[in-house]
Amino acid sequence: MIDAVSNGASGASAQPRNMRVCSITLYDETIPGLTFDEAGVCNLARDGQWRLRNEVFQGGDGRQRLEAWAERMKAAGKGRDYDCIIGVSGGVDSSIVAVRVAELGLRPLALHLDNGWNIDLAVTNIERLVNGLNIDLITHVVDWREIRDLQRAYIQASVMDLECVSDHAINTLLYRTAHKLGIKYVIHGGNVATESTMPASWGYDKRDGKNLLAIHKAFGEVPLKTYPYMRPYQLFWYLFVDRIKAFPILNYVEYNKQQSLAELKERFGYRPYARKHGENRFTRFYQEIYLPQKFGIDKRINHLSSLIIAGEITRDEALEEIRKPLYAPDEERDELEFISKKLGFTVEELKAYIAAPPRAHTDFANASSLFDHNRPLVQIARRIAKGEFKMSDVREIRERHAR
Repeated sequence: MIDAVSNGASGASAQPRNMRVCSITLYDETIPGLTFDEAGVCNLARDGQWRLRNEVFQGGDGRQRLEAWAERMKAAGKGRDYDCIIGVSGGVDSSIVAVRVAELGLRPLALHLDNGWNIDLAVTNIERLVNGLNIDLITHVVDWREIRDLQRAYIQASVMDLECVSDHAINTLLYRTAHKLGIKYVIHGGNVATESTMPASWGYDKRDGKNLLAIHKAFGEVPLKTYPYMRPYQLFWYLFVDRIKAFPILNYVEYNKQQSLAELKERFGYRPYARKHGENRFTRFYQEIYLPQKFGIDKRINHLSSLIIAGEITRDEALEEIRKPLYAPDEERDELEFISKKLGFTVEELKAYIAAPPRAHTDFANASSLFDHNRPLVQIARRIAKGEFKMSDVREIRERHAR
């Protein structure tokens, strides 16, 4: 047996356990639905390897496919102000997306969601980027009372995915703005290299506006008059009537996070953050305090496992990284005080909510069946929406589902 990775309140450490652990990644058998083959490789690792082979296009093939996509975007944008729309957060992924889009000669509109939690450095990084690339930027400032009320509601509901609040808003704004301006392509920074593995039980689909409204109805106090949300039928309209397509550009270029960071620093004076998702204080709290302490989930395991599969780091390097504590005790105390004050809780109240029994998102009204990636019909619909569907995909999806 390989030593398992166990999560603690202030970090993660490698401790001997009598449990099975993937021979490639950091995932162990405590994850629901995890299975192993004869070589000890888990199903998440196998899926990640499959995605690298089938969803990442590099070299000459990637360049050819990328240029074909760019030509379609330019044709769709003819006579309009923009060829595509991109979201920018100040992080490395979204920043390098803007760079690659500009290099293709496309005319992007950049959109940033100000949810009240960005640190000043993130704002500076975004300004330097869009000014350096001469890209138009829209910053949407969400009414603080409304988004705070939603985040409080999610914490009080005791559900897992607190990031649904901000991610749903930015996703809604991207499609709503594209619809309004006649833009047919949303380009995003999702990529297989750093996101090839993700246990389904470690999050909830950010697009489920029905679930968001149900949680707010149960625990919210402030009416959502300006917060941008969309119901499932609106997303259906954007995807299948407007025919707006989502394009993961980083799957079509040579993408290495450290090399991208170095490029951003050299070209735009980009300044990195102390930790992953450090551009946003709420995201930091969610990933480094709320998830580990309430659900026993350290999302570094997911991130590092993806990098192992992509060949960017070794498993030994990942194990060394995961042994580092998420927070020193004094840092955690300061962070809880900051988050509590901003959300209108006392520290004791916030700690009590973190300690409360978890609840599933599906305990509230939802449209989860429409977003279940394990359903063959959903997989086919996703490929149609992205403009990548071929009839041969039906057999391939059926075969993967049967396995």
